[in-house]
Amino acid sequence: MSSPVRKLFVTTALPYANGNFHIGHIMEYIQADIWVRFQRMQGNAVNFVGADDTHGAPIMIAAEKAGKTPQQFVADIAAGRKQYLDGFHISFDNWHSTDGPENHELARQIYRDLRDRADGSLIETRTIEQFFDPEKNMFLPDRFIKGECPKCHAKDQYGDNCEVCGSVYAPTDLINPFSALSGVKPELKSSEHFFFKLSDPRCVEFLEDWTQNPKKEGNPDLQPEVANKIKEWFTVRTNPDGTTSEGLGDWDISRDAPYFGIEIPDAPGKYFYVWLDAPVGYLASLKNLLEKRGESYDAYMADPALEQYHFIGKDIVTFHTLFWPAMLHFSGRKTPDNVFVHGFLTVNNGEKMSKSRGTGLDPLKYLSLGMNAEWLRYYLATKLSNRNEDIDFNRDDFMARVNSDLVGKYVNIASRCATLLKKHFDGVIGTVDPDELQLPISRSEHPAALHDAPVSVISLASYVGSCYGTREYGKAIRLVMSFIDEVNRYIDIKKPWDLAKKPEQREQLHTVLSTALNAFAAASRCLAPVLPQTVAAVSKLFGASNDIGQHLFHQRLNAGDTLADYEHLMQRVDVKQLDALFEPPVVAEPEKEEVAAPGGEELAPTITIDDFTKIDLRIALIVNCEPVEGSTKLLRLTLDVGEGRTRNVFSGIASAYQPADLIGKQTVMVANLAPRKMKFGVSEGMVLAASHGDEKANPGIYVLNPWPGATPGMRVR
Repeated sequence: MSSPVRKLFVTTALPYANGNFHIGHIMEYIQADIWVRFQRMQGNAVNFVGADDTHGAPIMIAAEKAGKTPQQFVADIAAGRKQYLDGFHISFDNWHSTDGPENHELARQIYRDLRDRADGSLIETRTIEQFFDPEKNMFLPDRFIKGECPKCHAKDQYGDNCEVCGSVYAPTDLINPFSALSGVKPELKSSEHFFFKLSDPRCVEFLEDWTQNPKKEGNPDLQPEVANKIKEWFTVRTNPDGTTSEGLGDWDISRDAPYFGIEIPDAPGKYFYVWLDAPVGYLASLKNLLEKRGESYDAYMADPALEQYHFIGKDIVTFHTLFWPAMLHFSGRKTPDNVFVHGFLTVNNGEKMSKSRGTGLDPLKYLSLGMNAEWLRYYLATKLSNRNEDIDFNRDDFMARVNSDLVGKYVNIASRCATLLKKHFDGVIGTVDPDELQLPISRSEHPAALHDAPVSVISLASYVGSCYGTREYGKAIRLVMSFIDEVNRYIDIKKPWDLAKKPEQREQLHTVLSTALNAFAAASRCLAPVLPQTVAAVSKLFGASNDIGQHLFHQRLNAGDTLADYEHLMQRVDVKQLDALFEPPVVAEPEKEEVAAPGGEELAPTITIDDFTKIDLRIALIVNCEPVEGSTKLLRLTLDVGEGRTRNVFSGIASAYQPADLIGKQTVMVANLAPRKMKFGVSEGMVLAASHGDEKANPGIYVLNPWPGATPGMRVR
C-alpha cells in the first residue's frame, strides 16, 4: 500500500529547565513518539524535535540559590535529559535549548516582523504600573505574584493565569496580591512595557476563524472540547459575580531587568517574557537540526506541503491556540496544522500524584527498578485516545494488562510456535494456508466504517493504522489484542504439539506453525510504534530480511525464511517492583545534636497524621473584642468562623493586646474543642497564640494571623 510521502514537523511542549522530567512529561513524549513512529512506518518524512524552556525569573532565582549562572544551571538540567529519553525509547531527532543562538535570532525577527507590519504595527508600548517587591528590591515576575483570581475568585493563583478557570490576566488584576518570594504586599511602580495587540480586530478575526472553522483549508481541526473552551475568550460575557469579560486582551510580552532571557531589539534593559520566546524554541530546535544536516531551514519552512503539529497538555491551551498562531500568522509564518491536547495523568483511581504519600510515579525510579519501559508505553497506549481526557495509572490494572496481554497472549504465540518450528523444521518458514489467515476479530472492536468483515494478517494493518493516524491508540491496541486472541484460539484448536507427534501430519504442522508466526509478525508490526524494542527483537528472530518494524503494510513472511534461535521477549511484572515503585521515599533522620529546646520547651511526643486531623483548625474573623469584668488576663472574643453565627471565646491575652487592636483582624482557632463552662460564661473554642516556654525571662504573647487571602471558615491543614 503506497501513498504520497508526507512532510511532518512534530513537537511536544517544552519542559521548563528548573527540574527533572516528571511522569507527565514522559506520558506526553510517549504519546507523540507513538504517532511519530507510526508516521515513519508509513514512509512519511518526520522531523520530531524538542528543547528545554530555559528563560525567565524562576530560572534566574533558582540559579542564584544554587550558586550558578543561569546558563550553567540549565546546562546541568539538560545533561540529565538523555537517560529519560533513551530509557523510554523516545525518538526525538533533536533536543535543543531556547537559549541557543537560533532562538535568540528567530524570536527577535518574529518580534520585528510583528512590529514593522506595513498595515500597522501589532506591537505597542505603554507605561504600566507593575508590582515591585520592596524587600527583594525587584519587579516581580507574574509567577511570583499570587492572589485571588479576578474572574472565578479562586485563591492562591499566579499573576498571569488562573489554573482553575483558565483565565489570562495582568498581575495587577489579582485581588489581594502578595509576593511569593517574601510574602509582603507588593508596591506598584511605573514601567514601560511592550504589548502584542491581541485585541486588534485583525487578530480577533483571524483567531476566531482559525480556531472555530475547521473546514477551511489551512485551519486546524481542534478537539471539540478545546475549540469550545477557546470560543469563550472571544465574547463579552457576564460572570457569576456580575463583572464582565471583554474577550481577547492585549498581551504583555516584556519584562524588566534583571531577567534571564532574550533582550528586545532597540530596547536596552527590556526582555521578552518567557512565553513569547518559548514556542519559538520549536522552530529554533528544527533550525538547529537542519543546519547540522546541511539543509536550508528557510526552504524547509517555505514548502507548502509541510505539516506542523504540536502535542501539548490541557494546561497550556491558551498559549498554543491564541498567542502562538497569532505570532506566526502576523509575522508571515506558517501556522500549525493542528494542536493535539491531552489531559493529565492520575494514579490509582484519580488520586493526585504525591511522592510523600507514595502515589508518585518517578520515571527514573521506574527504570532503576528494572521495570521495562515498554510496559509503561503499552499501558499508556491502552488508555490514550484523541480526546482531551485525564487518564489513570492503576497498579493492579497495569500488572494485569502487561502480564496477561503482552506476556500471556502476545509473546506466548512466539514462545509456543517458534520453538516447535525450530525443532521440527530447522526454523524454516513454510507455506501459509490463505483460508487460515482470515481470523475474525470481535465486531465491537471494528472501526465504525469498516463493517463486520473478518480481519486477516494483511488487512489488520489498515484497520490499526487508521486508529494510530487519529491518535486512537486505545482502539488500536484493542484491535490488535482481539486479533491476538483469535491467533491463540487458532493455535489451541489446531494443537500443533499434538500434530508434532504424528508423522503423517507433518505438512499440516508446518502450515499451522507458519500461519501462526505470520499472524504474530503482523501483530508485531501493528505494535511496533508502541513496543519498538520488543519488535526489534522479533525482527531479529525472523532474520535480517524481515525488519518487522520498518513498514506497517509489509504483508507476510516469505516461505523459506529461517528463524534465529528463540530468545524470551518479555518478562512479567513482579508485584514487588510495583510495591517498591510506590513506596514513599525514606527521609533520613538527621543526627541528633545537643541543642537548646526550641521556644524554651522540648517538642511534644510524635503524633500521626490521623492524630493531627482530629484537630479542626479554622480561620476566624475577630468581629468584636472586649475586656472581661473581674479578670486581668482574659479578653472576650466574638469570632466568625463562616458558620452563619458567631462564637464566644475567652483568651488569656489581655496582657499583650488592647481589644481595639484585634477587632477586624483574622486569627486561627481550634473549632472542634468541646465548649468549656467558665466563671464568666461558656468558651466555644480556643484561639491560637505563640509564647516562649520561659514566660518570665521571655514575656510576650503573639496571636496567630494568617496571610492575606484567607477567609473565615477555611480549614488549616
